[in-house]
Amino acid sequence: MLKGLSITPPILGRITIGRIVEKSGKRLPEKDDQFTLTTQVQNREGWLLHPLNESLRKATTGKLRSIPVRMLFNDPDLNLRAEYSLFDRKTGRPLCVGNGETCKRVTDGGITTMDCPTPDACAFGEAGGCKPYGRLNVTIGDEDELGSFIFRTTSYNSIRTLSARLQYFSAVSGGLLACLPLELKLRGKSTTQSYRSAIYYVDLGVRAGSSLQEAITQARELNASRREAGFAQAALDAAARAGFANGAFEDSVEESAAVAEEFYPVAGSGDEVTAGVQSGKDSAATEDNASDPSRKQGSPSLRDKLERKAALLGGKAA
Repeated sequence: MLKGLSITPPILGRITIGRIVEKSGKRLPEKDDQFTLTTQVQNREGWLLHPLNESLRKATTGKLRSIPVRMLFNDPDLNLRAEYSLFDRKTGRPLCVGNGETCKRVTDGGITTMDCPTPDACAFGEAGGCKPYGRLNVTIGDEDELGSFIFRTTSYNSIRTLSARLQYFSAVSGGLLACLPLELKLRGKSTTQSYRSAIYYVDLGVRAGSSLQEAITQARELNASRREAGFAQAALDAAARAGFANGAFEDSVEESAAVAEEFYPVAGSGDEVTAGVQSGKDSAATEDNASDPSRKQGSPSLRDKLERKAALLGGKAA
């Protein structure tokens, strides 16, 4: 295993409730009110649709607002990883990732571990637009039981709801989260910040037509069948945990560039836009602007600006 490289679940496709559109020469996120499943390949029109996108739509009479899924792991925190994250909008690289207690921050001396007071109490995070960033991996269908679709989001509502559901389902099933027949659901709500217009977030529940008791019974039967076949779920969880811990940051250079474009735009269109992103843009796979030879001499990088602003804010607070 290569040290420093986070080993993540194999990705078959993306689950989105939004997309990137071009407006006035700028690429900006746009909201949607339904799910879309895409491949990891894109052309000039955008991401190519996954074959499951069409088959799932044929099973519903309206918009695609629910997707039957299973979790890969019994540990809720392995299925959904959520952190406070700050990305450099120019390079697409993560600058600071924390959990509310400690964080890993890119500094001139390398990656440094520091205290993480959350974005609301962090001058560095406030200046750079730090916010929660979650990644959920799920399996859809039985074609590849270890391959997954990824849903990325910076929505407080989605992250909080999914986290609660995963913990609760794990508890009531006796730790058989990976065997439960579940479905992702799209829900709408209005808040004062949305000016009474609907915003959409992702929830998790038992599949339509089934009760929680029936889902738990099915989970026990599937778990017994897997154990009889020699399927070692605990070993799979352990392997995934070690893989995630193998790197400082989960997203690769290619992924983080598109994540920054989608979720950390200079001119965004709202926090509830949750279109998962992966990209292979070589132009974003560069070092921080401070070490980029193409950058004009004396022009400060985003990190420089953040550190200066944090220092000023700290001085004012003192």
